[in-house]
Amino acid sequence: MGAHATPPLALSTVPTATTAAFSITLDCRLDNVPGTLGRLCSAIGEAGGNIGALDGFDVRGAELRRSLVVHCRDEAHQQRVVDAVHALGGVTLMDWWDRTFRMHEAGKIQTGTLAPVNDRDDLSMAYTPGVARVCTAIHEDPALSHRYTIRKNTVAIVSNGTAVLGLGDIGPEAAMPVMEGKALLFKEFGGVDGFPICINARTADEVVDFVQRIAPTFGGINLEDIKAPECFEIEERLKASLDIPVFHDDQHGTAVVTLAALWNSLKITGKKMEDLSVVIAGMGAAGVAIGKILINAGVGEIVGCDRTGAVYSGRSDLNIAKEWFAENTNPSRKMGSISDVMRGADVFVGVSGPDLITAADLRNMAPNPIVFAMANPNPEIRPEHADGLAAVMATGRSDYPNQINNVLAFPGLFRGALDVSATDITENMKLAAAVAIAESVSDADLSPQFVVPSVFDRTVVDRVAPAVSAAAIADGVIRK
Repeated sequence: MGAHATPPLALSTVPTATTAAFSITLDCRLDNVPGTLGRLCSAIGEAGGNIGALDGFDVRGAELRRSLVVHCRDEAHQQRVVDAVHALGGVTLMDWWDRTFRMHEAGKIQTGTLAPVNDRDDLSMAYTPGVARVCTAIHEDPALSHRYTIRKNTVAIVSNGTAVLGLGDIGPEAAMPVMEGKALLFKEFGGVDGFPICINARTADEVVDFVQRIAPTFGGINLEDIKAPECFEIEERLKASLDIPVFHDDQHGTAVVTLAALWNSLKITGKKMEDLSVVIAGMGAAGVAIGKILINAGVGEIVGCDRTGAVYSGRSDLNIAKEWFAENTNPSRKMGSISDVMRGADVFVGVSGPDLITAADLRNMAPNPIVFAMANPNPEIRPEHADGLAAVMATGRSDYPNQINNVLAFPGLFRGALDVSATDITENMKLAAAVAIAESVSDADLSPQFVVPSVFDRTVVDRVAPAVSAAAIADGVIRK
């Protein structure tokens, strides 16, 4: 079987280093003579491939069979590696495949059952006639649906595919792999059952109407990959009209983990939240939400930048979300380019695009600057270019230290909200999550290369969930 082709839009997101995202498996038959495997590995290395795994030998007389996992840079690089193997004498390439596409075949999640149906008694309780008793009880008290149905542990992951990763408006069908991945992470890290729901809905009215209609099935709503500024209106209207938590993860998940990383970075630099000057590059969903959570955390000065430059009160080309941002930040009405407003700043937060800033910009910041360059897959400045200039450097990538990743936030946030049957996710609940994430890094482990816990640290949810539950109770947003 040959490798699948990636849609053309994905080509703009190709990383420059080899990565598992472009890894392939090579199923090879080798002559069973000394040196054949060495020549195979050398050919892969000379083609720039990075061997990630070798399986055991399957010796069949004069031949042996090996499978190799090779990390590549992009699809063209995959083909170069394959061609190099094809050209080797004594080696037959039996098959090869793209491991990422293979992982996604038939989707990444499935449903399961919790109730046994082994005999007539089980059937009479799980379904008719016994189920009618539960239906009647819920009819008399709808709040019981949060106890006696899947609402107790279920989140709808809703997207219209208008702002997917770095790919943009690619539609609901193409958004499905991301929403499935989100459901996978909800279950894997938080034990929450997430249902990916991608909809043909372009306007805010259409999305709001749809979510309101399906809300009786779910205990929470996770909005995902919906473009700005519609995403702000959609979340606001749904929060006002529904009695279950509504959370736009592109906004608040990023903001929560950013704040956690900042708190720990301040311990390293000795700076204080109230004295900080923060520049945020990117005024989409994530940038505005980061600004809001930093305001609530007590940051002294925040200046946002979009493609035009600094966002300030009185700028005539701002949408509603940016107008709010302008009115609540940048009190000195700083103007100019990103380089202009970064002069003297303590913190740079990037949620924009690749290679936006330079080493010279970092040199113009205040001493011991904190740099969170979170554009994916390529950050606003690569850590290699910031080496020795930033006191703390973080990105959104897993192959660099300090990955600011939403998976540290949303599983625990919803776990905590569902555990107390919360009706909302408040600012205090988000702050509680950020504190819990920050405290997951012990003082002994804290360093410039480790200001946020690993996304694979399973204890993070155990800290975040009860902190969020306690904040929900304190805020009075739980179902009695």
